[in-house]
Amino acid sequence: MPIIESSIQRARLNKVQRERNISQLSAYRTEVKKFRKAAEAGADNLQELFVNASSAIDRAASKGLIAKNKASRDKSRLATLLNK
Repeated sequence: MPIIESSIQRARLNKVQRERNISQLSAYRTEVKKFRKAAEAGADNLQELFVNASSAIDRAASKGLIAKNKASRDKSRLATLLNK
């Protein structure tokens, strides 16, 4: 455990940020999984799920959770599934 006050504050802040990042990353992954499962099953609401997944990908990229290139690659792969 740190002794210096600023180190204690930093450790506390790192914990809060990590929890926030984990929840946002989980939400992104969940939306992508929903879309992929629906695409495999041939669901009717694919367009709506694609919009939600793309939005989640963009949000994760803007917050720095994933790299911009990964976001672009993921969206491209989802669009390919949508258009099959």
